[in-house]
Amino acid sequence: MSTSTALLTDHYELTMLAAALRDGTADRACVFEVFARRLPEGRRYGVVAGTGRLLDAITAFRFADEELDLLRRTGVVDEATLEWLAGYEFTGDVDGYPEGELYFPGSPILSVRAPFGVGVVLETLALSILNHDSAIASAAARMVGAANGRRMIEMGSRRTHEEAAVACARAAYLAGFTATSNLEAARRHGIPTTGTCAHAFTLLHDSEEEAFRAQVDALGEGTTLLVDTYDITRGIDTAVGVAGPGLGGVRIDSGDLGVLARQARDQLDSLGAKSTRIVVSGDLDEYAIAALRAEPVDAYGVGTSLVTGSGAPTAGMVYKLVEVDGRPVAKRSSHKESRGGRKSSIRRHKDTGTAIEEIVFPHDEQPDLGAHDRVLATPLIRGGKRVEGLDTLAESRERLRAALVTVPWEGLKLSRGEPAIPTTFR
Repeated sequence: MSTSTALLTDHYELTMLAAALRDGTADRACVFEVFARRLPEGRRYGVVAGTGRLLDAITAFRFADEELDLLRRTGVVDEATLEWLAGYEFTGDVDGYPEGELYFPGSPILSVRAPFGVGVVLETLALSILNHDSAIASAAARMVGAANGRRMIEMGSRRTHEEAAVACARAAYLAGFTATSNLEAARRHGIPTTGTCAHAFTLLHDSEEEAFRAQVDALGEGTTLLVDTYDITRGIDTAVGVAGPGLGGVRIDSGDLGVLARQARDQLDSLGAKSTRIVVSGDLDEYAIAALRAEPVDAYGVGTSLVTGSGAPTAGMVYKLVEVDGRPVAKRSSHKESRGGRKSSIRRHKDTGTAIEEIVFPHDEQPDLGAHDRVLATPLIRGGKRVEGLDTLAESRERLRAALVTVPWEGLKLSRGEPAIPTTFR
């Protein structure tokens, strides 16, 4: 099976290319930009994620025999275009907000500078990765904030496509999740994994006690036992009876989690298991997590709401042509306007570090930088080659943690409202 990413695209990208090659416009120098016209409903900020995956995908964007044979067999493009695609490689420059950076409406998240033919074919690939990963990371960041420092476990693999599951685990870890249940995410991205047993394991055995004993024998007393298959109170008694007061944790996956967590904490303490952690899961989102903030919960397991972006499964980003041969161009249709010309941006902060404004301006007209201003975009690709020394996933994770500290307090609220800081266009 081919490892090329060239067919992770839409048919119309190649028909545009074919027409541009025919009329001679494919070589015109162009600038494409990725931005979001607005944030998803109710969101105050967005998180840039997927940049690292996108750079890998651009490197693998090649048309080998397998891809060319399909295009020829299905008649997508003519022979002249096939010949051009056979030699395709991205030769342009890419700048963008680094992973873990915040974005707001109109932020020029990615800038692609290349001949039209070279750059236009990357539209679908860039948007599919950035829209998905940024949506997941944005939702995950809200959940991490609601958890207020407690452990967060990503466990949504069974609620999404198998490849999306790996990308979701990566985006969640970037946003501050502690671990994932997905082993492929550990292999590809080095993310810590965790997991114990499901209800099926308890049901397999003739009694709950036998199931718990088998798990403790295999994994040690530090394991986490799932105590809600039958009766939670009895399950906790059995769990501590089997593992002793050194039991690592109990997990509750159903019911009124706040009430059950309080009851479980009291019961564990009365049994001498004062260090046993309480893990809750079951249809959690950022609002449910926030509602549990005052409860004795030590960790949250989040699945469906995370991998679906907690109601916003796409970031709504677009990939637009903004410059041709140095001349600004812009779309003017109602509700889908774009601003012409290559742009750059800075974020201004108070001397206390709080962000107050994002300024977007023509690339060649950078305003004077104040003492607390920060340039947002960074070089990602030069002459078709990935820039060396880009942030690791761990560094991007720290970037986001630091960026969220700069957000005004009201911008971190889960309630609906305006973006955390305004975007000013010059």
